[in-house]
Amino acid sequence: MTGSSAAPDGEEPAGPAEVSGERRDEVRAVVERVTGWAAGREDIGGVLLVGSWARGVARAHSDVDLVLLTTEPGRYADDEAWVRELALGEVIRNRAWGPVTEWRHRTASGLEVEVGIGPVGWARTDPVDDGTRRVVTDGVRLLHDPLGFLGALVEACGRSAQASSVPASLPKSRSGSGGGPATSRP
Repeated sequence: MTGSSAAPDGEEPAGPAEVSGERRDEVRAVVERVTGWAAGREDIGGVLLVGSWARGVARAHSDVDLVLLTTEPGRYADDEAWVRELALGEVIRNRAWGPVTEWRHRTASGLEVEVGIGPVGWARTDPVDDGTRRVVTDGVRLLHDPLGFLGALVEACGRSAQASSVPASLPKSRSGSGGGPATSRP
């Protein structure tokens, strides 16, 4: 049928796959591991959960997107000890996106975890970079914000943003002004 969303033979189209409890537990464990690790490092200025998990709309095959801001971003490019410490699985991609370097991992279960490592300046608010604003307004949850600059960034980006629910199985922020609801596009 033209213009119809019906599947062949009149069946309803399959909806997006729901997230299993096992997958939610795995995501929660990854988020807790990264957040706890970051809280013990003086060079880490903040950690954000962004994307579908932050918006509370993740599906079975959604990846986990984390932004880790540091005073020493070169340290993470030059020494992969942190990759071994976090044990997020095989590194399947590494590339730069402006000032942030993506480290995409795949766990043994197939969960993909993207850790974007960038300088704390990525979160500057005067003015907010357009790319930073896009990431933040697409859904964000503060995980580690010891100096409060990520809270200021979210506020600068989200004056018109609405709160969205975050899966209860994910941890609250460990420090700073985080732990509140995620913000998402209106």
